[in-house]
Amino acid sequence: MTGSPRDEEEWERLDRNLDELLQELRIALPGVQVLFAFLLAVPFQRRFEQVTDFQQSLYFVTLLLAAASMFLLMAPTAFHRITFRKQQKEKIVQLSNRLSIAGLAALALAVIGAVSLITDFLYDSTATIVVAAAATLIAFLCWFLLPLRIRLRARRTE
Repeated sequence: MTGSPRDEEEWERLDRNLDELLQELRIALPGVQVLFAFLLAVPFQRRFEQVTDFQQSLYFVTLLLAAASMFLLMAPTAFHRITFRKQQKEKIVQLSNRLSIAGLAALALAVIGAVSLITDFLYDSTATIVVAAAATLIAFLCWFLLPLRIRLRARRTE
């Protein structure tokens, strides 16, 4: 094996990588499910009739992003089940990593959308813009920019 500080065979590395990925998904999925359930219940509230066209559109886009996130984050499980015992673990790990990153991006956008929707319903458009910008900054800083920065630094030291 090249570049691995661990003393493990390729199959052991793949098993470990898949196990780590599945553990991470166990953290993300409940959040997606709670957000999706909340969004499914919103239109059935009496005050939903009072939303503006912008809020209705934002709600629908947010609902679609939450659904997309759920599909993307659950896809590794389906892929693993369908390819079980077909010696596809390397492909499972590679594809699942990409699907999980896409799922987290969709989740970040869905959370930003939900926070923006609630802010716009409660306050004015200025507050909505400020809150949406802050949520976007926090999500992409913590979930994407910092990890990418560390990844690039590690790549330079290899």
